Parts: sequence; structure tokens; C-alpha cells
Amino acid sequence: MIINLYPKKTQVDGSFNFGEILEKKPIGFPHDNGQLKPYSNIFYWAHAFTSNKKSTIGLHPHKGFEIFTFVIKGKINHFDTKLKNWIQLEEGDVQVIRSGSGISHSEEILEQSEIFQIWFDPGLSQSLLKPASYNDYKQEDFKITKSKDKIITHILNSNSIMSIDSENVIINEYIFLKDSKSSLNLSKNKIHSYFLIDGYLKLGGNNIYKGDFFTISNSDSVQIQTHKNSRLFEISSPVSTSYATYSS
Repeated sequence: MIINLYPKKTQVDGSFNFGEILEKKPIGFPHDNGQLKPYSNIFYWAHAFTSNKKSTIGLHPHKGFEIFTFVIKGKINHFDTKLKNWIQLEEGDVQVIRSGSGISHSEEILEQSEIFQIWFDPGLSQSLLKPASYNDYKQEDFKITKSKDKIITHILNSNSIMSIDSENVIINEYIFLKDSKSSLNLSKNKIHSYFLIDGYLKLGGNNIYKGDFFTISNSDSVQIQTHKNSRLFEISSPVSTSYATYSS
């Protein structure tokens, strides 16, 4: 098993609107010169948040990439040039923009709110030829399973209502219950990427704190120990894709 840990303090810092929106980027843009570069079909991963004031990222364009916004806490408002309407998303909701041949959008992050924005690479040589498309998914659209030690929200898999072109991606969110030992099934042909939204975990001799990011590869399972309720976000993606990615 290979575990690579990227603590919160080592992640790239970003901001908008003179600090009204702050960011920590486990995977930044190439010019950010972050410790972790794009891998698999994950191109970019930012955790953005506000304090006591809402703030808007103005209208800006995208092409090619599939752009996910996960509302981790609070609310956001979103506008794009395809729907031409402002739409509100709340905690647990997910927005997918398949930016294709081109789309522009704007986001307003309300006060005391947090999001992930994650970009996937679907193979730009093909996606750039497709018209842009957009979907919102509500928290209740996702299947939830419960056991004695954890609660799993199944956001994206082969059976979910969400569909994307980026291949072989699975997305889950876990709530690990206090003072529990849990086992997660992994795949050796996947890279499993994790962000600890809240709580404190121990695995493989590592202490994982709120805001830390880590990857696990070359393993078919992992044991997790918790001492308080912990919220963990997971993306599993292929070790290698069948198409050339932008960063490959």
C-alpha cells in the first residue's frame, strides 16, 4: 500500500475578491507550482470557503473539462450561459458542467459556506467537439447506506443517475462514527483520493486532520480508526486512462 499525505498547510493557497473567498488547493493549476500535480483524470481540486460575507466569482469561460461543484456546507448561487438563470444549491448538492466546446458561468458563495470544485479530464480531443451540458443533483438523489461504523453517500458510480465522460470515476462521501474501526475496499488499478472535511482519522501510521488530503494506491483495502465523528470525501480514478489527458 502506498499512502501519500498532503497536509492542509502544504496545499496551495488561493483567493478571490480581496480575500472574501479563500481556497486551499490539493491539486492546483500548473502555474500554482503546488506539491501535487494532476494525475489520472483529475486535473484540479480546490476547497473554497467564505466567512461572514457572501462573494461572487464573476462570469468566466471553460472548455473541455468536466467541472464538478460539491456544496460541502451552506449554499451557493450559480449562473451559466446555457441555462441563463441563477440557481441555488445547498449542502449535499452537486453541480456538473460538461464544458465541451465552451460555456461561461458565475458562482456566488454565500456566507459561511464551503465547496469543492474539481475538474476531470474526459479526453479533450473529443470533449471539445461536443456542446456544453449542465446538470444539478440534489442531496436526495444519492443513495445512502448505513452500517454500525459508517454512513456512505454514493454520489457517482455505474448505477447512479449522474453520468460523465471521464472514465472509471467513483465518488463517495463517508461519515465514520466516533471510536470505530472501519475497513474500506479499494482497487489496485485505481488511485483513491481523499479529503478529510471534518474530524480526525488514523490509518497506516498516519494521523489525518481536518483539511488534509491524501491518496492511496496499490492496495485492495485500508483500515481506518476514528476517535470522533469524521467526514471523508473520496474519489477513485484509474491509474491510467485509455486516452491521453491534458497533463500526460
